[in-house]
Amino acid sequence: MKRVGMLVSVLCIVASVHAGGITVQKTQGDVQVRRGVAEIWNTVTPGDVLRPNDTMRTGPDGSAVLSMLGENSVIPKRIALPAQVIVDLSDIRDLTQEELMLKLTMEKVRASSHEWKNDGLRLPNAAVVHGGDRAGSTAAAENDGRVGQMLLNGARVLFDNGFYATTVLRTMEVLRLYPALGGVFDDRLLMAQAMERAQLRGEAVAEYGAMVRMEGLTAAQQQLIHDRITALRSEQR
Repeated sequence: MKRVGMLVSVLCIVASVHAGGITVQKTQGDVQVRRGVAEIWNTVTPGDVLRPNDTMRTGPDGSAVLSMLGENSVIPKRIALPAQVIVDLSDIRDLTQEELMLKLTMEKVRASSHEWKNDGLRLPNAAVVHGGDRAGSTAAAENDGRVGQMLLNGARVLFDNGFYATTVLRTMEVLRLYPALGGVFDDRLLMAQAMERAQLRGEAVAEYGAMVRMEGLTAAQQQLIHDRITALRSEQR
C-alpha cells in the first residue's frame, strides 16, 4: 500500500506539471505574476499553476521555487528565483540550435536600428519601453534601469539553470531596450558567456571584442577578455 501511495503522489506531481507546465512550489515575501499581456500583477501563492506566456517578478524581500518537468524526465526540475528578478516563463525552455539561430537572426534584425555590427552590440543612449512584443501594453513607469536590471537578474537565473540559448536572446533584448546597462561589465560578460555555452563561438568572440573598448576596465577584466578570445579562436581552428 505504501508503494501504491508513493506512486500516486509521483503521478500527481507529474500530472500537475504536465497540465500547467510550471507550478509554484514555494514563495517568500513579495512574489507576483503577470498573466499574458495583462498589465496587472497578482500575488503568487504555492500551488499556483503558471503558463508559458506568464511573467514572474520578486520584490526586494521576495523569492520563489518553481517546479517543472525537463525533457525526457519524470522528475520535476526545481528553479529558484531570488529577490529582485523578472522572468518571462517562456524563456524557461531549451531551444534547438536551428531555433536559436532563427531567433538570433530576428533579434539582430530588431537591433539593426541600434547599430548591430559584426564586432558586437553597439548600444545607443535612448531608452525604450520594456518588452519588444509588449511595447504597447507595458506601463511607461516600468521603463527605468531598475526594471532592466531585474530582467538581467532573471537572465542570470536562466543561465544558472542551463538555459543558455534563451539567456543569450533575453540578454540581447534587455541590453537593446535598456542601453545604459550595456556599460556594465558583468552584464556584458553574462551575454558573452551565454553565447559560449550556447555554442555561438563567433558571436562570443565578437562580443568579447566589443567589450575590450569598454571604459574603466580593470587589469583582471582585460585579462579575462583576452583569455576568452584566445581560447575561443583556438577552438575555431
